[in-house]
Amino acid sequence: MNRKLSILLAFPAFVFFLPALAAETKLDPRVFAGKAAGEPASFLVVLREQADLSGAEAFPSKDEKGRFVFEALRAKAETAQAPLRAALDAAGVRYRSFYLVNMIEVEGDIALAVELAAREDVAILAPNPEIPFSRPPDTPETAAPSSVSRVTSPATVEPNITKVGAPAVWSRGFTGQGIVVGMADTGIAWEHPALKSHYRGFNGTTVSHDYNWHDAIHNAMPGNVCGSDAPAPCDDQTHGTGTASLVVGDDGAGNQIGMAPGARFIGCRNMDQGVGTPARYTECFQFFMAPTDHTGANPRPDLAAHVINNSWGCPTSEGCTDPLVLKAIIENVRAAGIVVVVSAGNSGAACSTISDVPAGYDASFSIGATTLADTIASFSSRGPVTVDGSNRLKPDLSAPGVGLRVAAPPASYTGGFSGTSGSAPHVTGAVALLWSAAPQLIGQVAATTTVLERTAVPLTSTQDCGGFSGASVPNPIFGWGRLDVATAVTASLPSPPRPKTVLAPRRGGTHKVNPRT
Repeated sequence: MNRKLSILLAFPAFVFFLPALAAETKLDPRVFAGKAAGEPASFLVVLREQADLSGAEAFPSKDEKGRFVFEALRAKAETAQAPLRAALDAAGVRYRSFYLVNMIEVEGDIALAVELAAREDVAILAPNPEIPFSRPPDTPETAAPSSVSRVTSPATVEPNITKVGAPAVWSRGFTGQGIVVGMADTGIAWEHPALKSHYRGFNGTTVSHDYNWHDAIHNAMPGNVCGSDAPAPCDDQTHGTGTASLVVGDDGAGNQIGMAPGARFIGCRNMDQGVGTPARYTECFQFFMAPTDHTGANPRPDLAAHVINNSWGCPTSEGCTDPLVLKAIIENVRAAGIVVVVSAGNSGAACSTISDVPAGYDASFSIGATTLADTIASFSSRGPVTVDGSNRLKPDLSAPGVGLRVAAPPASYTGGFSGTSGSAPHVTGAVALLWSAAPQLIGQVAATTTVLERTAVPLTSTQDCGGFSGASVPNPIFGWGRLDVATAVTASLPSPPRPKTVLAPRRGGTHKVNPRT
């Protein structure tokens, strides 16, 4: 996609109309690259008319922000898409409508694509390829995983959780209570002992997956253990179960592997055995902003996630054809008062290796990986971001991501989990802890990320990248440093009131009286 088209797709949330383009420039040639004559492809039809969310920031609460964003986006999509959807229905074309950005996922041949590109209400037609998510390369830091039973595991808080200060926050009574975490991944084995009591759909006796689980895999590859449209949380590759456990995991029997055991999680499967598409990623973000019932209907923004964990990447080298393809999605979710935490990627150790969507976006809170010795993991991607021409300094923050112990389906634990996939959940859990301790920050995304950055343990490097010194803070290796949620909570709690000094009369003048004496 050329630069002009990239910019059009990147900023649909803040304009009423995207500029009109000639039909021949709307269709990205990569939509049908490698396809035989007449072979259909999946592509995204982005409409010119888009919602204006510029007023969202004026609302003081997350609930108000979320309601405003949801209603503005859905209203615009319903009116703007009506003529196009009628045409697709009449032609018998398969499609899926989105409102998070005003677009429709269509499956059709090149003749249909050319016809749609000629429509005045269509801005662009973008590819929707399947994209394997990035795993860290083998390094001396990433030891082979080993299964550990619940019976023989140590009854203690994991060292990575202690390292970032979570137990100190728990001791003050803040465990993430009242906060909902969205887990977008390969799915979740929700009945794992470390997760079951933390699933919002389970009340201790009965379970309901309405508004708590969504499956964006509608045509699963053969052999997928979860199949298509799984009605209950299911993990087809174990990755999502591991990342979820780093956020909330605690079985009550000594396996304290998660940051915020008092938080509740909801889930969405956005990958088919590790393979995602821009449409699948979008579908899960849309669900977290306004969860739906099991039929995908009756969305409720009042049940939205507070923070979304994204331990996946969509690299351009593997089919994500434009570095800005999900940019508006992340910006719209953030406008609703939701923190979007993203793993920085596992393409280090060279400079400017943060190139995967959506880690490089300004609206994403991007997280690098450290060892327990506060050194950078060799695989952790570095900044600045150059793939979009911004030279943006990333990552924003770092957290432990080497040799972690996590939950594994159906009911065991495994060691050696490494990657920025493990770093991001530490920060997702930290947001839950911070918001349970300081509810005045709920929905205030910029203020929240700022306090986490400014209270991090500053870490520096001898590696300089893209004009940024590794010896400065922030830097393109660690960002602002390693997460320290205990300090962040302390900095966010109101100071105790100081005793008032009362002036009392006495013979010959006044003297100060301490009211506590």
